[in-house]
Amino acid sequence: MNWAYCTNGFSGHRLHEALDLLSELGYTGAAITLDHGHLDPYAPGLSAQVSRIAGLLDRLGMNAVIETGGRYTLDPRRKHHPTLISDGADRRAGFLNQAMRVAADLGAPVVHLWSGIRPEDLPEEAAWARLARQCEGLLATADRLGVTLGFEPEPGMLVEDLSGFERLSAMLGGHPRLGLTLDVGHCRCLEPDDPPACVRRALPYLVHVQIEDMRRGVHEHLEFGEGEIDFPPVLAALAGYRGQVAVELARHSHAAPQVARRSIAFLRKAHDELGEKGAGRHGRDRAEGGGVAGVGTVAGGG
Repeated sequence: MNWAYCTNGFSGHRLHEALDLLSELGYTGAAITLDHGHLDPYAPGLSAQVSRIAGLLDRLGMNAVIETGGRYTLDPRRKHHPTLISDGADRRAGFLNQAMRVAADLGAPVVHLWSGIRPEDLPEEAAWARLARQCEGLLATADRLGVTLGFEPEPGMLVEDLSGFERLSAMLGGHPRLGLTLDVGHCRCLEPDDPPACVRRALPYLVHVQIEDMRRGVHEHLEFGEGEIDFPPVLAALAGYRGQVAVELARHSHAAPQVARRSIAFLRKAHDELGEKGAGRHGRDRAEGGGVAGVGTVAGGG
């Protein structure tokens, strides 16, 4: 697995410090959230900063994606405002275009985004039409720069679940540069199916994964073991996926090094348990003349 960590969980660290620490802990990727402290998209000298971070990633042997979920990146008073469906949507689109330029310069293949909450005075169909229109413009930039958009369904937003993403994808003609960012915790929070089933449904679109623990009906990102998700079947369902599996614990920056250490230890153990179960099933199947069919069953999360 390409274990990664979202830098919004290291807001108390300089970006180069966070990357050094993550590399020391064994992470192979970083999901870099553009924000005031980490590659501020509006700071003077941004190109030089991006070049330095690209060099550091190369020296550390780490890969990157660009995330765009900074709370007050665009508006110091209103969290996540403006969005692609609110007043001022063009400003959000401009920010996302800038994020794609940063990604291209950094060598990051994916830029993450989301829809935003539907304004009360905007009818639902009009909101979908506005979102699709904005995404069409963004996809033109993605085509030109050679990056992929990883659209994240977010609880409470217009596109909040896999069905919503599939609707948007259809509206955009299944554009090859519109991929899916799947948050595993959100699957437990609100999807009708369990997380492994959600992963299997998402695989045809999947370009980025965020991972953390969560409880049913509560959108709160929790450390592993504090929620209700059984992770080995989730990791089994991700077999064959080669993108980042990025821990997202944005509210844990106060203890970032310790949380990052515990997180990768937990994920490695869950992955090892999956391998042990697969090996045990494989041995039983061989004894029963079953070949490797049982390994496929385990890898599918059954």
